Amino acid sequence: MYLKKVSLFNFKNFEEASFEFEHKINCFVGKNGIGKTNVLDAIYHLAFGKSYFNTLSVQNIKHNEDFFVIDGEFEKQERTEQIVCSLKKGQKKILKRNGKLYEKFSDHLGFIPLVIISPTDVDLIREGSDIRRKFIDTVISQLDNLYLNELIQYQKVLAQRNALLKYFALNRVFETDTLEIYNEQLSEFGKNIHQKRKQFLSDFIPIFDRFYKLISNSQENVHLVYESQLEENDLATLLKENLNKTELYNTLALEFIKMI
Repeated sequence: MYLKKVSLFNFKNFEEASFEFEHKINCFVGKNGIGKTNVLDAIYHLAFGKSYFNTLSVQNIKHNEDFFVIDGEFEKQERTEQIVCSLKKGQKKILKRNGKLYEKFSDHLGFIPLVIISPTDVDLIREGSDIRRKFIDTVISQLDNLYLNELIQYQKVLAQRNALLKYFALNRVFETDTLEIYNEQLSEFGKNIHQKRKQFLSDFIPIFDRFYKLISNSQENVHLVYESQLEENDLATLLKENLNKTELYNTLALEFIKMI
């Protein structure tokens, strides 16, 4: 698979521009600030339906314009695939494949496998574990749609559970049975997510070690370790223990995603 052409309309600093690509290596060369990175971000949009650099989609619209359109043409398995990502101010972002609208962006993830390398990747080392989990989740989700769906469901249930805890705190009530329903759902999704992350790292670490030795001329050793509280307890137990340690009537939304 390779990207044959991408056309931009009112995207960031581009009013209108088109780029055609060869099927092997392509390079962008030019002065700072002319939009080289913006083209890469446009390609990222076609794979993920969002920007790699800017979480506020409306800020990717060219100044003084009302919309942007990114139109990409790919060759995959000897057929042409057209992916279009567009956004108009005040409306939802649209993602289409061959003219057909995606109802859920998650259905598209993995169809255009993509890896982007940028200076911000140093955050994988410098920042906290949230960044590293996000990196792992992004890679696995492109390869395993079931994992992506479980991750989405986990986050939805987590948000609902946290909202329930906030309601308990504000109204000075507590319903064990209702909370237990969310705990059971989180435990099931969390177990699957944890196992797939472990499997991914089991496959990834030997590859990482091999390439790091090439880069360092075998003069340095590096080791990756996946630490999770689920190695010692199941998520249902951890949720109960954490709740017992919390002053329920003073707490707000709790972030249990870090457990896995």
